[in-house]
Amino acid sequence: MRRIEIYDTTLRDGAQSEDVSFSVEDKLRITEKLDDAGVHYIEGGWPGSNPRDIEYFNKAKKLSLANSTIVAFGSTHRAGKKPENDGNIKALLDSMPAAVTIFGKSWDFHVTEALKISLDENLDIIYNSIGYLKKHVEKVFFDAEHFFDGYINNPGYALKCLSAARDADADCLVLCDTNGGTITTIIRNTLKKIVKDFKTPIGIHVHNDIDCAVANSIIAVESGASHVQGTINGIGERCGNANLVSIIPNLQLKLGKQCVSPENLKKLRDVSRYVNEIANLRHFKHQPYTGDSAFAHKAGMHVNAVMKRPETYEHISPELVGNSRRVLISDLAGRSNILRKAEEFGIKLTKNSAHLREIADKLKDLENQGFQFEAAEASFELLMKKTLGLHKRFFDLIGFRVIIEKRKEGEDPLSEATIMLKVSGHVEHTAATGRGPVNALDNALRKALERFYPMLKDVKLHDYKVRVLTAGRGTGAKVRVLIESGDKDRKWGTVGVSEDIIQASYQALVDSIEYKLLKDEKL
Repeated sequence: MRRIEIYDTTLRDGAQSEDVSFSVEDKLRITEKLDDAGVHYIEGGWPGSNPRDIEYFNKAKKLSLANSTIVAFGSTHRAGKKPENDGNIKALLDSMPAAVTIFGKSWDFHVTEALKISLDENLDIIYNSIGYLKKHVEKVFFDAEHFFDGYINNPGYALKCLSAARDADADCLVLCDTNGGTITTIIRNTLKKIVKDFKTPIGIHVHNDIDCAVANSIIAVESGASHVQGTINGIGERCGNANLVSIIPNLQLKLGKQCVSPENLKKLRDVSRYVNEIANLRHFKHQPYTGDSAFAHKAGMHVNAVMKRPETYEHISPELVGNSRRVLISDLAGRSNILRKAEEFGIKLTKNSAHLREIADKLKDLENQGFQFEAAEASFELLMKKTLGLHKRFFDLIGFRVIIEKRKEGEDPLSEATIMLKVSGHVEHTAATGRGPVNALDNALRKALERFYPMLKDVKLHDYKVRVLTAGRGTGAKVRVLIESGDKDRKWGTVGVSEDIIQASYQALVDSIEYKLLKDEKL
């Protein structure tokens, strides 16, 4: 089975989507998730373009990755400068990556009209940039920007650009359909010629402007490409990038080309949903392979057949990609996922346990209310332990009050929270201020508990996201609050749902604290 390199550019190209903005913490979390799923290369960003990416590369050095290589992205050196004096090249090397991807012009139109330089000078820029980087970095990939447009308009020059990169010892020549408008037959015919004429590994990077990105990536691999670039869920500029969530299983399960291990392929649904949650995007219910409806069956002939022989209406076993079969009027959906999560959490639960159905019913009810646990596994672990009687109550809420007061136009409002808790028979009543009502409530909660549980001083709130769930209800809409917390050893996500944003936030904050206390009690 021929191995295909999977190169993820969610953190850079995906972040250029109109609806997406990743914080540094977001990018670090996604990096760890992609590594766990066995992705070979993770393009972390462009360290020469903004402070956020510089910070990411500095912090990413501390990550312990098992499968992935982090790649820094940038451009060839500027015209009129030597590589060693170019700020962009210097920023790439300062990020100290194990691999670098640089893009260069391969369409003569861009060279003469955008760069305003000669065609020969552009070839020198490509050669010199890659040659210089190869002296300092183990791997250098060359993204031939607008390659297919260039090849259509001036094939001889486009091939000269590839040759310049090859001669400079680039590790992979990545053919880019930057405008996303190339049809599949052109991709196939072009790749066959390129693979035949070049011994250097060939990659493919396509956009989805004519809805052909997945098909174009697959046909490129069938035509000899061994390196595929794309993003999780296909997020990206304009109409998006090639969707790795479809490409990976298509290559591996349909064409027999090794991308990731079978164990990591089972994590595909989790990765897909995780990235959407972090990006604050709605999950695409009908997404192939990983969507809720991908293996869903309604009552009638289909259900009758699929319960006897699943292959009658399923093209693969859903478990291969971490999904599960859903019979839409049945109580069978989701149990295998619950058992799998119980095993991850170290909870003893069997398929014959009465608690399994109880957990499934609670999960179904909570999801109907708007809860989602893909990026809030701490809340789900607490739910399971409460159902199984394995949860310990560390405190009881008597009540809380949050006051927001604006005293003068042009000044920020003042937020104050008062909370009353019972801890081990003792009533604790305290108040705190904060930068907004949720921060004030968080401060009051911690202030009340830290005297009893000093380890809570180690807990930091890393991220806070709010999503409106009920469109059309304006400020009265139900919201979901997702919180990421962490201490010096780990990070965890919790969730709350309510029409009241303060109540939803309180739910997520309490879960975060209880999860910390429960984990520390075992140490």
